[in-house]
Amino acid sequence: MKRTAREAEESNRTLNRRTLMLGGAMGAMVAVLGARMRYLQVDQADQFKLLAEENRINIRLIPPERGIIMDRNGKVIAGNEQNYRVVITREAAGDVDLVMRRLAAIIPMTAEELQASIDQVKSLRAFVPVTVAERLSWDDFSRVAVNAPALPGVVPEVGQSRRYPLDTDFAHVVGYVGPVSEKDLADLESPDPLLRIPKFQIGKIGVEKWMEETLRGEAGTKRIEVNSAGRVMRELERREGTPGKDIRLTIDAEVQNFAQARLGEESAAVVVMDVTNGDIICCASSPSFDPNLFVRGISHAEYNALMENDHRPLANKTVSGAYPPGSTFKMVTALAALEAGVATPDTRVSCPGYIEFGGRRFHCWKRSGHGTVRLSRSLSESCDVYYYEIAQKVGIDKIAEMGRKLGLGRKFDIPMSAITEGNMPDKAWKMARHKQEWRIGDTINASIGQGYVLASPLQLAVMTARIASGRQVLPRLVRMVQGRELPVPEAPALDIAPEHLAAVRKGMHEVVNGDNGTAKSSRIVEPTLAMAGKTGTSQVRNISKAEREAGVISNDQLPWHRRDHALFVGYAPYDNPRYAVSVVVEHGGGGSTAAAPIARDVILRALSDGLPPLNAYPASQRARIETMLRELPLRDPVTGRPPARSAT
Repeated sequence: MKRTAREAEESNRTLNRRTLMLGGAMGAMVAVLGARMRYLQVDQADQFKLLAEENRINIRLIPPERGIIMDRNGKVIAGNEQNYRVVITREAAGDVDLVMRRLAAIIPMTAEELQASIDQVKSLRAFVPVTVAERLSWDDFSRVAVNAPALPGVVPEVGQSRRYPLDTDFAHVVGYVGPVSEKDLADLESPDPLLRIPKFQIGKIGVEKWMEETLRGEAGTKRIEVNSAGRVMRELERREGTPGKDIRLTIDAEVQNFAQARLGEESAAVVVMDVTNGDIICCASSPSFDPNLFVRGISHAEYNALMENDHRPLANKTVSGAYPPGSTFKMVTALAALEAGVATPDTRVSCPGYIEFGGRRFHCWKRSGHGTVRLSRSLSESCDVYYYEIAQKVGIDKIAEMGRKLGLGRKFDIPMSAITEGNMPDKAWKMARHKQEWRIGDTINASIGQGYVLASPLQLAVMTARIASGRQVLPRLVRMVQGRELPVPEAPALDIAPEHLAAVRKGMHEVVNGDNGTAKSSRIVEPTLAMAGKTGTSQVRNISKAEREAGVISNDQLPWHRRDHALFVGYAPYDNPRYAVSVVVEHGGGGSTAAAPIARDVILRALSDGLPPLNAYPASQRARIETMLRELPLRDPVTGRPPARSAT
């Protein structure tokens, strides 16, 4: 049917409207697409370029060089050495078993080590490099490099490893490093990404652990190009990290070596402290161990041998050992009584050999008694009854207050592991700990450093340094960081009357230099080096009434683990105190025979430029001392060889 002109015109208008609408929609869509393309290709170009780069470029961390630890004179006691190692990548190796068997024929590798390495390589992703041998000799390392064409996927590398050149001398102080464990990571709120590098090592104990962040440094980075499988194609850019900071300790390596050698195989500890500033000059625990074993990977047999040794070589007895201080505590009781006004240096006490209280006898070490005793003689001859009597008058709370003033019952802030705070008990402590009232018998026991009283060799050294100096000196182990001397705050004066300190010092002088002093055989005859001190013997077993009546069994007739601990504290020179020393010999018997001679030798070494001078010893002892000094297994901290002998 033919349309009219009107209908044709209306149809054209409708078609034009639809054409315009469709064209407008298409134009709008093109505009949107154009704007989106501009946004993606221009505005976001850098972002997408970065994303594309990340698909083929990786950024990896470069471990920084660990800071060096030195003694007070700059001798290295923890350093770094080149570590020749071999790594293998499964992707490039192909037949891992074949390549590893070839490698085992070139370098030393047991069947167990070979199989363990193969298992580890196969357990990880194909492109991950795995260290299969390290600390190779140069000859072995060279053989791997020469045979590289026959060892696809095997790459010889040079890294760094921690080394302790003085091994056993500083094992307990410096500690050691080891691979990061899951527990290490769990203990940190935000672990450094460095810690996730395979086989990265951190400090485990001692200074290495407690100054880890200072020693670790900051990681560097390298940009590497990888293929679609993740294998490294080339290195594009490298930024070296910041090495860890070097640390210089207060300890003198030569004095430390002498102390370790002097202790020999005893289960013992020695601490020497500068009374003027708190510097720890020596901190020796025996027996020791070689920390290099832990860095390299200690075997089960070696570790079990350390754990099963009844002398506990892994324990740092200087700070973690808590011992009844025995008679070395008597200065605390004496000062408490003097300060409380319940005794004077001339107060007399009669010692018949025991006192009776509550139906029980508390014995003096001398069964026949000491007769009438004043303060100076009570210290020089170590009369127990004197302290039983004055302790009852002053009370445990005053004694505990004095003990804390002198540094007992306190955990000192130095970078060492397992530091004990010991125990300085009082009435409130016993009620809180044992839900019992304090008894007079407890006070009597505490007065001579037995019962609940416990102290570490470090605390005993601090106590002695404070008595000698009259100041609240604090122990210090770190002297410098990255060449910067750490400030030493001035120690305030002790709140103890100078005349009371002088009276106690006089008694300590008589201990070593008096005709009847318990340590007279360990006196120093050179007047400018004269030593003052106090012996101590702490019981580790109860002595029954029957045994006392029949005769107390001597220590040398008892099994080692049932013998008394031997202790000695002292300082020198007497007229101008410089160093304080404390010695504990576990199950050593008497303090006068086992601990005092060691203390004398070590403090003389600290005061001397070389071996202790023979003219400082009594003439009758010089031949024996000369032989003893000659036979000590000493070594020079730098060369590792025996030092020059100049004992005169």
